[in-house]
Amino acid sequence: MTNTEGASYADAGVDIEAGDRAVTLMKEWVARTQRPESVGSLGGFAGLFDATRLKEYARPLLASATDGVGTKVALAQRMDVHDTIGHDLVAMVVDDLVVCGAEPLFMTDYICVGKVVPERVAQIVKGIAEGCVLAGCSLVGGETAEHPGLLAPDEYDVAGAGTGVVEADAVLGPDRIRSGDAVVAMASSGLHSNGYSLVRHVVFDRAGWTLEREVPEFGRTLGEELLEPTKIYSLDCLELSRTSEVHAFSHVTGGGLASNLARVVPGELHARVDRATWAPGAVFDVVGGAGKVARAELEKTLNMGVGMIAVVPQGSVDATLATLGGRGVDAWVAGEISERGDREEAVTLTGDYAR
Repeated sequence: MTNTEGASYADAGVDIEAGDRAVTLMKEWVARTQRPESVGSLGGFAGLFDATRLKEYARPLLASATDGVGTKVALAQRMDVHDTIGHDLVAMVVDDLVVCGAEPLFMTDYICVGKVVPERVAQIVKGIAEGCVLAGCSLVGGETAEHPGLLAPDEYDVAGAGTGVVEADAVLGPDRIRSGDAVVAMASSGLHSNGYSLVRHVVFDRAGWTLEREVPEFGRTLGEELLEPTKIYSLDCLELSRTSEVHAFSHVTGGGLASNLARVVPGELHARVDRATWAPGAVFDVVGGAGKVARAELEKTLNMGVGMIAVVPQGSVDATLATLGGRGVDAWVAGEISERGDREEAVTLTGDYAR
């Protein structure tokens, strides 16, 4: 029988009213992120940020970064826990910005859902807003898009973009690193938001575990451990830059410690990192053991307990450790920069992990 009634957007699976309600619910959380430079409120076509403060800079450089959370969102969906994944999103963006010395100013987000459930969308935005507060930046706007047919009703993905500012003569990076500099490692809070395709393959497909499984090494369930939010280092790094001399930062994300540190080591120098200076968290041993994953494979996929690295001159080591320790960041000297030999890679990991 032919349907003679007119089609509607709702018939196609898009609920405009639910979208409007989601915006109403998220306004409370977005408001908590506002910096003095934030202009206007949520609901406009574009987020506004007062750039007058940039007049204080001699030569302000704007830094921009964008990222997502990856397949970690699949775990949030399976556990029906949606207020932590935003921390991961913010961390992935702002901690890339701070690597060059930039102060994160504001973020925007993009949430794509199969079906708008206002309360769930508000929980996602709550996590993003809380992450922005921890990072010291504003959430000035975003977009929630409903894509029925492309995503199942309970599926979603998130992405974000951030903007920061740094004085031109204060940009951190390879040009500042010198032979003899110390490599200071900052502990991760766990897996952070990288390598989850490997992790999910190992614990679900190979080991056959469930998210509800109690894991003695974790002291909690597998799902709770895997959903642990990514640590946000931006304010710690900015404070470190203000209180001691820093030559470079490296955000340890996809690709692991060696490949990310190599991105800031200049061609004529070499970083030697001693594994014996730290013990990776239990989650790395559990994942490696459950899937019989070789250490080399783990190290090129996971952060192995180090989420951020600071390269500092030897004379700044004590101040660096004191500043980070005072902010509750577990940090230690993990290695040193030296002249690179003819056949040396940019980064070498030596020794065995502490136990």
